[in-house]
Amino acid sequence: MDITEFRKRGKEMVDYVADYLETIEQRQVYPDVEPGYLRSLIPEEAPDEPEAYEDVIQDIERVIMPGVTHWHSPFFFAYFPTASSFPAMLADMLCGAIGCIGFSWGTASEATLVALLAARSRIVKQIQAHDPQRSEVEIISKLVAYSSDQAHSSVERAGLIGGVRMKKMSTDGKFAVCGETFRKTLEEDKASGLIPFYFCATLGTTPSCAFDRITELGPICNAEGMWMHIDAAYAGSAFICPEFRPLLDGVEFADSFNFNPHKWLLVNFDCSTMWVKRRADIIGAFKMDPLYLKHDHQESGLVTDYRHWQIPLGRRFRSLKLWFVFRMYGLRGLQAYIRKHVGLAKEFERLVRNDERFEICADVVLGLVCFRLKGSNELNELLLRRINGARRVHLVPCQLAGAFVLRFAVCSRTTESRHAQEAWRHISELASELLRGQKR
Repeated sequence: MDITEFRKRGKEMVDYVADYLETIEQRQVYPDVEPGYLRSLIPEEAPDEPEAYEDVIQDIERVIMPGVTHWHSPFFFAYFPTASSFPAMLADMLCGAIGCIGFSWGTASEATLVALLAARSRIVKQIQAHDPQRSEVEIISKLVAYSSDQAHSSVERAGLIGGVRMKKMSTDGKFAVCGETFRKTLEEDKASGLIPFYFCATLGTTPSCAFDRITELGPICNAEGMWMHIDAAYAGSAFICPEFRPLLDGVEFADSFNFNPHKWLLVNFDCSTMWVKRRADIIGAFKMDPLYLKHDHQESGLVTDYRHWQIPLGRRFRSLKLWFVFRMYGLRGLQAYIRKHVGLAKEFERLVRNDERFEICADVVLGLVCFRLKGSNELNELLLRRINGARRVHLVPCQLAGAFVLRFAVCSRTTESRHAQEAWRHISELASELLRGQKR
């Protein structure tokens, strides 16, 4: 493909993308193909000779689209949002063309791991400074990290990768970790000879969008010399709205903070941001300085060398997407987008509350509604199977206090009130069919 054909095909691809997004709600949100469906549709080996671009494009609908879950459909209500906007798509195109290797953050999962490894490095150095005879292996064997029992699975994985034990803290009636429970656990562990060194607090948990009580937890972490990391992967975007900023109270106690603009801030996947209070703690854990990466500005202090702040050496040019989105939406446009999603969640909550067969299982704070049919877990599992089996809307479940709960997350940029209402009518009708069958 030369530059002339690239201009032509690029314009055609923009038209294809625009047509896809304009008609996305007409597509079945969840595929009904079986695993391995591609095997009979594609050759076993790559072609020896170049194929025509037209043939490749035709195969998108024939081969690729039948197996796609349409995450940006207005009828996709599973997990949390994965952001998308036209400015970010254009920036992604430019990012691919520039093709530079940037030194910036990865995902929330990686941020959690980076913070844990930095905390581990810091505590080992502190202990060895007072007791040089203690080995790193012996110290690490005593370390213990903490998180909510509602925290994302990536937090537990960070503990596995970091080679430290990770304790899950029980939560209160709001599914949040509170200070008194945390303090008691720390005292017990210290009495057992363990060394508490890290706590991952969550603002906006995956199951129910609960908020750990960081105004209580932060002072405890600071007093104990523990690293407090805040994972706000989803909810962090909402803090651009003044009415949601009180949920951030206590952030001043944190050593690091992360959120994902690619979830709810109209920036296409992937784009994640992280702040640290003391960058020396991060650099001390990751700095490697081979001769071939040295440069003239590294000693001047004028350049922040982010390659020392992370595990991979390089990244894609993600900040370009942020720059496009911030400039083309503006703060007010982004705030309006967040508020619209919260309003749609509140609307869906009212629909659920108006049906006495259902119950709301957690406070609706942002764009997530946790609900279920009153009755057994088995009943709700069957309802979810019927919802997703019909493939008109897509939901995923969670466990809250032992209950099987359905999650309705407002995800798509194009979701409107009519989509939420249509989703509820569909769910309600399936519930009616299910309950009628139970009475027979």
